Amino acid sequence: MKIATWNIDRLKTKKNIPVITEIIKEINADILILTEFNNLLELPFYKHKTETLPLPRQPYNYAETERRVAIFSHFPINKTYKTYDAETSCCADIETVFGELIVYGTIVGITGYADANFKSDFKSQIEDIKSLSQLGNLCYTGDLNTSFCDNFYFTHFGRDNFNNCFKQNNLKNITKNIPNTIDHIVVNKAFMTNLDIEITEWNVDLKLSDHKGICVNFKIGN
Repeated sequence: MKIATWNIDRLKTKKNIPVITEIIKEINADILILTEFNNLLELPFYKHKTETLPLPRQPYNYAETERRVAIFSHFPINKTYKTYDAETSCCADIETVFGELIVYGTIVGITGYADANFKSDFKSQIEDIKSLSQLGNLCYTGDLNTSFCDNFYFTHFGRDNFNNCFKQNNLKNITKNIPNTIDHIVVNKAFMTNLDIEITEWNVDLKLSDHKGICVNFKIGN
């Protein structure tokens, strides 16, 4: 089972839509979380989808088709959960081959860690993580604007408090050791019992967007 996330940079270069579509189709993630999403990118090969609310035109000149986050799934979505900010995060209970998984897709700080919203987003999302972790296995994923293994892009506030939060809620940041990466996939440890994990990356040259894509493949262990 594959879970992938990618910030597609608001599809600023529309001519890349066919290439991006083909890459996503080739990756074939069972659950795909796209951040800085734009509905001009159509993915009809996914049967199930939920997304954040439409965005105001100002101050960032958002198009009507833009959303901060969209969750796509080949698996059925049982229900959705309310998040602290319906324009920034969305959450779905998904029936996977390994059992139910609560998938929380998000951006923390819409213009980076220096954004005035970063700390307030973080604190509110921590509360969401705490409450949702009580309901079942949680996958917290998206653009966290924080690298965890290098000096690429982080604040000590963000990195330290994320690590503390994940530890307190029995979550593992699977992608923390990937360099030059601020988009992460964090999953409840209990969900991963007896599963092997493979990680792949794409768009490492940052030509299609300003973020790499990350995919985690869960396999039954030997």
